[in-house]
Amino acid sequence: MKVYTKQGDKGLTSLIGGERVFKTDVRVEAYGTVDELVAFVALLADKLADDDRFEEHTSMLRKVESHLMTVEALLAVGRDGEDKVAPLGSEPTTTLEQAIDTMQAKLPAITKFTIPGGDERISMCHVCRTICRRAERMALVVSQQHNLSDDVLAYLNRLSDYLYLLGRTVTMITHTEEILWIP
Repeated sequence: MKVYTKQGDKGLTSLIGGERVFKTDVRVEAYGTVDELVAFVALLADKLADDDRFEEHTSMLRKVESHLMTVEALLAVGRDGEDKVAPLGSEPTTTLEQAIDTMQAKLPAITKFTIPGGDERISMCHVCRTICRRAERMALVVSQQHNLSDDVLAYLNRLSDYLYLLGRTVTMITHTEEILWIP
């Protein structure tokens, strides 16, 4: 099977179910943004994988990659594709919430905004967080125009919280000084 088909040369692509749409369609923009997020989450996991202190977090990020692929597929559903992708369900969001609660219980409280930096891994957490926020906004646009499960929106919202707290956790584990915004 060839990688190129020439079917998209005029700016069209197929959604799950066969519907042809322009590559500027909100669904394509949304699943493309989630695809970007998957790549950056993988990079973050790779950067954490070299350090045994992050084994639990690396494992979680690998699960996140898989869940995000499901989110991508759900965003790519077109006409006649509704029954071709398994739902995300609420369990992935619940898992993120549990991880968030565990991390937050170990972190000191702060009263200022956190500024990324101090360690490449911390900054990568924030790159992932900001892409996730963009993906969430794009998914919201999709949900306003097409049928999209609330589970997708909840998952992306919770994932950005997870990535923020992961950045703070990496800060703590690496004994990096946390950079707080002082206006």
